[in-house]
Amino acid sequence: MTAASRQQPGLDLDVLEPWFADRVAAAAGGLSAELIAGGKSNLTYRLTENDGDRAWILRRPPVGELLATAHDMGREYTMMSALAGTEVPVPTMYAHCADPEVLGAPFYVMELIDGVPYRRAADLVPLGPERTGTICERLIDTLAALHRVDPAEVGLSDFGRPEGYLGRQVRRWRKQFDAAHTRELPDMATLHERLAERVPADGAPGIVHGDYRLDNVLYSADDAPAAVVDWELSTIGDSLTDLSLLCVYDRLARIAPGMVIDVATAPGYLPEDAIIARYQERSGRELHDFGFYLALSFFKLAGIVEGIHYRYVNGQTVGAGFAEAGESVNVLLAAGLGALDES
Repeated sequence: MTAASRQQPGLDLDVLEPWFADRVAAAAGGLSAELIAGGKSNLTYRLTENDGDRAWILRRPPVGELLATAHDMGREYTMMSALAGTEVPVPTMYAHCADPEVLGAPFYVMELIDGVPYRRAADLVPLGPERTGTICERLIDTLAALHRVDPAEVGLSDFGRPEGYLGRQVRRWRKQFDAAHTRELPDMATLHERLAERVPADGAPGIVHGDYRLDNVLYSADDAPAAVVDWELSTIGDSLTDLSLLCVYDRLARIAPGMVIDVATAPGYLPEDAIIARYQERSGRELHDFGFYLALSFFKLAGIVEGIHYRYVNGQTVGAGFAEAGESVNVLLAAGLGALDES
C-alpha cells in the first residue's frame, strides 16, 4: 500500500493506527480502509487487518460539518452501548474518540456485522413476496421492541429531554434549514408555522432512533435483523416519530420513485395500514393525530436533504448521488403540508 492510498477523505491511517492499537487492538501488519458506499451523512469505513482476518467498522461525521448535533458520534456510541443485551440487535461497541485532533472529528469503532442492508426494491424482488413480507414484519417488530425499552432501565435517563420533545423537533429542523440556507423555500416557512401551531401534548417518553428504515437494519441469512445501525439522530422523546418517518419513506417510494429508497414497492412489502396495525399490536400504543407526526417527518426529511444539498453546493460531500438531492426538497415540503390534513 502506497503512502497516498493510506489517506482517504476524513481518514488518515498513519494517524489512526497508533490510537487504534492503544484503544482497540494491535492490527497485524497495520490497517487497510475502505469507504463503504451508500450513506449521504456520516462516513463509514471498513477497517481490515493487513496480516490477519479481523475487521472493524469506523464511523465519523462528514468532512464538512453543518449542524453539530446532527453527527454526534458520542450519541451513537452511547445508544448502541446501552442497548446491548436488549431485544434490539446492535453491534458491539469497542471505542469512542471525542478528540478531534486524531481524525479531525470525533469517531468510534464498532463490530463489523455479517448482515445485508436492503436498499432497493431490486434487492428484495429476488427473495420473493413471502420473504419480503417476513423482512418487513420483522422490521416493524424490531421497532416495537425498541419502543418497549425503558430508557431508565438501560442507563439512558439523562440521554435526552422528553418534555417538549415535539416542539423542539419543530424548532430544530427549522434551525437545520437556517443553517443550510442557500435559497428561498416558501413552503418550508408555511409548514414550519403550521407545525408550530399544532404540537400535540407530550406522550410517554421512549427511545427514538431518528432515522428508522429498512436500509438502516442489517439482516442475517435467515431474514432476522442482525443489527440496527445509524443512530446519529437518536434520543429520548416521542417514539411515534420513528413510525411516522418510516411511513413517510414508504409513501415516497410509491409517489415519488427515485427520491428515496424504494423498498416499499417490492411485492410482499406491507402496505401502510398493515404496518401501523402490526406496530400497534406489538407495541401496545395508540396513534393520535398521526397527520401531525407524518407532516413533522416530511419536514425533518426535507431538512436532512437540504443539508445534503448545502454540503454539495459547498463542495463538502464524499461519494455519488448528491447533485439531485436539492430538487426533492420542495416535493417533501408540499407532502408535509398535505399530511397535516390527515386524521
